[in-house]
Amino acid sequence: MSTPLLLTNSYFYPFDKKQWEIKQPYPPLGTLFAAAWLRQHGFNVTLQDNCLNNNEHNIEEAIKESGSKYLIIYDDGFNYLTKMCLTRMRDAAYNMIAIAKTKGCIVIINSSDSTDHYKEYLQKGADYVIHGEGEVTLLELINALENNTSTLSIEGLSFLQNGESHKTLPRSVVKDLDTFPMPAWDLVDIEHYRKIWLSNHGYFSINLATTRGCPYKCNWCAKPIYGNRYNSRSPEKVMEEIEYLLTNYDVDYFWMCDDIFGLKPGWVQRLAELKQEKGIDFKYKIQSRVDLMLKDDNLDALVKSGLDMAWVGAESGSQKILDAMDKGTQVEQIYTATKMLKKHGARVAFFLQFGYLDETYNDIKQTLKMVLDLMPDDIGISVSYPLPGTKFYEKVKQDLVSKANWKDSDDLDLMFENTYPPVFYKTLHRYVHNRYRLKKGWMGFKSLINSPAKNTKEHLHNIARMVYHLPFAFTNKLTLSKYTNK
Repeated sequence: MSTPLLLTNSYFYPFDKKQWEIKQPYPPLGTLFAAAWLRQHGFNVTLQDNCLNNNEHNIEEAIKESGSKYLIIYDDGFNYLTKMCLTRMRDAAYNMIAIAKTKGCIVIINSSDSTDHYKEYLQKGADYVIHGEGEVTLLELINALENNTSTLSIEGLSFLQNGESHKTLPRSVVKDLDTFPMPAWDLVDIEHYRKIWLSNHGYFSINLATTRGCPYKCNWCAKPIYGNRYNSRSPEKVMEEIEYLLTNYDVDYFWMCDDIFGLKPGWVQRLAELKQEKGIDFKYKIQSRVDLMLKDDNLDALVKSGLDMAWVGAESGSQKILDAMDKGTQVEQIYTATKMLKKHGARVAFFLQFGYLDETYNDIKQTLKMVLDLMPDDIGISVSYPLPGTKFYEKVKQDLVSKANWKDSDDLDLMFENTYPPVFYKTLHRYVHNRYRLKKGWMGFKSLINSPAKNTKEHLHNIARMVYHLPFAFTNKLTLSKYTNK
């Protein structure tokens, strides 16, 4: 009889108010890869999916039902939310560790937070922390524990030895990602996710990963799991998974959750060919860079392969700030790529970041101007967040005394000393959204007047939101002026 293994994760959407209100939950993809890998090697794997769970103490019943002497907390390294090491999720992980230890379990954990704070997790009762890409290390560890052999030579581990934390040599990343089987989608209650999506958005989206890692070196971006590398699954394997998900789960839309999608030359072009050969239809959104959008025939191939929306790391409309971030892009590239994406029929959305070191009000105004000039289809705003292991973190870590992590992703608290106090950036976050919605509403109003026959519900919705945002734009501007005198 094969050894039973219980896998779980420590990101709970209900504990993150902002994300839970958005109602766009995704299953723990990294956990599903690990589950499939272990199952391929003969283990009886069960999953306690905590993404839609609102009580970490449910792990007690899961341990009992699984009959496993192992609790493996394996977080989804593909979801940027897990990189943020939110304190509520850390507490949930600690609580699950404590519960598992009372049940006599061996606790193994692999996550961004445990990688950054492995000594704390070991002190809280975790028996092993896996560092970096975890599947191969996890399999070797389970086999060693089952065969009562030493774990000292297993790469990518930390554990307590004579009361002191011991860390083994780092493990190299896997270059041939086709080695791994398709994620164990059958272990997830997909219907639960579908109902949330359909009732709130009218369609169902699922997450899919085509690559691991990112070769770029923005100095605020941490890569605790997959590193500063870039490896791809083959287009054929990705298309095989797309077909499986379309056939078995009636998926409407995909989030390609790679840090950078389509970087490998010819990859997107081959995906587009496969899509055409198989005669299947699907749409997806990606995360990418503006300079990558401008290379060769990438845009044509992306649209042919199903691209609907590209979220690009615009970050700032100030070249000074982009250079300080080691972003490696130019403001003019943001303008050009945005216009080209729209011309090709794709939507574009901006990730924006305020509060980087030495950012002035003039830099902020340049970013707002860029947004209003280009009017992307959506914007996501954050303030600079120091992630352990980054150059940016090293620059500001002396200020991270009272607070080093957010409680949830809506916290938006600036945790280091900067040009303006935290309240300024929280107000700025709202003000930029106000201005963006006002212009979107005005554009909808002009469209309604000039082409009433082409009027859509979206135009009317944008006009209604314009009326809502108008007074808040005024009051938030007044608040900002108290700090800028402008």
